Amino acid sequence: MPTRYYPKIPIKRSELPGLFWTVLAICFVLAMVTQPKITFQGATMGLKTWWEIVFPSLLPFFIASEILMKLGLVRFIGVLLEPVMRPLFNVPGAGGFVMVIGFTSGYPIGSMVTAQLRRQGLCTRLEAERLMCFTNNSSPLFMLTAVAVGMFGKPELGVVIAGSHYLASIMLGLGLRFYSRGEQARTLSTSIQPWSVRGAFRAMLQHQRNEREPLGKLLGEAVTSSITKLINIGGFIILFAVIIRILNEAGVINKIAAIMGVLLVPLGFAPDILNALASGFFEMTIGTKMASEAAATELQQLMAVGMILGWSGLSIHAQVASMIAQTDLRMGLFLTVRIAHAFLAACFTWLLYKPVSTANPLTMPVTAHLSSCSYPALTVTVYSILSMVVMLMLLILLAVFYRIVLFIFINKR
Repeated sequence: MPTRYYPKIPIKRSELPGLFWTVLAICFVLAMVTQPKITFQGATMGLKTWWEIVFPSLLPFFIASEILMKLGLVRFIGVLLEPVMRPLFNVPGAGGFVMVIGFTSGYPIGSMVTAQLRRQGLCTRLEAERLMCFTNNSSPLFMLTAVAVGMFGKPELGVVIAGSHYLASIMLGLGLRFYSRGEQARTLSTSIQPWSVRGAFRAMLQHQRNEREPLGKLLGEAVTSSITKLINIGGFIILFAVIIRILNEAGVINKIAAIMGVLLVPLGFAPDILNALASGFFEMTIGTKMASEAAATELQQLMAVGMILGWSGLSIHAQVASMIAQTDLRMGLFLTVRIAHAFLAACFTWLLYKPVSTANPLTMPVTAHLSSCSYPALTVTVYSILSMVVMLMLLILLAVFYRIVLFIFINKR
């Protein structure tokens, strides 16, 4: 019988990632089929997290940001905050709107609003990529209550957790202003525009004249778009909850922890903290919970939490990628900055821990008050709105201060 010869199928290097993801997908499906109980438990946990916490706490802000963008408020804020955002972060003033939303509402709303700015042509690709890197942050209420109070039982530690997280983010934002400065890219506004409240109103009204939409249509599109995005986020949360359960059952989490131990154990980290970091590599909520329960010193627990929140987890990265999928933004810089954020947050945690741990809790009325707070959606919404208003007012005051200093300097000359 003659031997059959099958023609070789040439595989290009560019096709290897596709084959890799295909193999992973097949393995994942086989794992779900062979472990239905674990799959169901993971999916149930992810669905509960999304429905009880993520959906009700983020939906108001998704809808509000959609409406404010359509009404042109971001252009109003852009003119007011240009004197602050351009010299500090080398992004347009409209980035101040993203910064306020991203610092007060949690992942991944910063990337969503950044993508909207890019689609409207309010920033260049490089500006949007820089902006996305330092405006995607964990919610302050999540860090102050869910982590500090709910997981550690010490409200005063919220200052360390949130402080290290935001200090690292701001430091990265200041450093990123120099990223690709030499690249000849299209710039929309490389010079600082004159600060004018009248000009801000004029920019907003001009946008409303150009984009006339009935109120019913505007509200309907905002609600539809927001719910669609949140369902997308829910899918990622459920998916990664199942993945973590399967990987934990298969012992993969332990292997990842062993790899991390090569770098971290010589630095003094307890071996028990490594499983928390390995789980946080995929999903930050599970990782932070495990870190708070690990057999390690409190400082090591907090440093691990800072690293996990800074990295934010592959689940958040997937959500960010889905938010920018319809734009020309790239994920490379974002992922690099996440690693830097994790490292800086751990360093700031180490610096802040001793002063805060030796302070009297009675001298911290804000965190002491939070010890009695629960974590329902209404509380999240109220505190987040208050945080947004306070932060926006601070940025506007900073812009006014900059204008006064500039006026005095020009008159002296």
